[in-house]
Amino acid sequence: MKIKQVRNATLLIEFGGTKFLVDPFLAEKGAYPGFEGTANSHLANPLVELQTPMSEILDVDVVIMTHIHSDHWDAAAISLIPKSLPIFTQHEMDAELLLSSGFKDVRVLSEHSDFNGVTLIKTPGQHGSDAALAAIPELLGQVCGVVFKHGEEKTLYLSGDTVWNRFVEENLITFEPDIIVLNAGDAQVLGLGSIIMGKEDVRRVYDAARKAMLITSHMEAVNHCLLTRKELRDFAVENGLTDRLLIPADDEAYAF
Repeated sequence: MKIKQVRNATLLIEFGGTKFLVDPFLAEKGAYPGFEGTANSHLANPLVELQTPMSEILDVDVVIMTHIHSDHWDAAAISLIPKSLPIFTQHEMDAELLLSSGFKDVRVLSEHSDFNGVTLIKTPGQHGSDAALAAIPELLGQVCGVVFKHGEEKTLYLSGDTVWNRFVEENLITFEPDIIVLNAGDAQVLGLGSIIMGKEDVRRVYDAARKAMLITSHMEAVNHCLLTRKELRDFAVENGLTDRLLIPADDEAYAF
């Protein structure tokens, strides 16, 4: 497999002979206001320009959208992605939104979805603590992760927008992934704390999945993500995580 960090949670994945685009956030730098009620909301999103050419981003077979938040599926993605391209969503509600935007081939992820011989398994997550979810359930909403399986590939697990919790722990036990992508920018909602993983969550995954290689995503691209790549690299060195933790720059890719 090949995994390229594009920007924020946007990934290009080649797996089992199929090209996947995950969570496309495709606007030019500063196109949208910062997220109200979050850290650094005065900053416009995205914070940085795309480094990957749009022609490469759109040269895919299928799109996976883990949830509908605008830093994972934005107006630019709606405009730029061909309406005939297959798109997987987490549930019927998100699928209906895509259909209403003119997309023709919208599919709902399940525990046994298939695309070109690649098995796609929807996994649960939670976009923040129990307290955060109770306080702003409609804003945080439902999210999912995805496990990729193919007979000629290692098992890949994308955690999606979640903090460390029992869902993630159970996913690691159930699927025993070889490669794990973590959304680890430590996005913060004022008064409610982290809504995606931070450095301590990364360490928990590292400790729980002792044979897996970890890759971090969703960093340094939107206003409320506070954990920098440098801070995470320093933390990894201090805590002995560097042998199995990769912290890619935008447009950096790995093959496994």
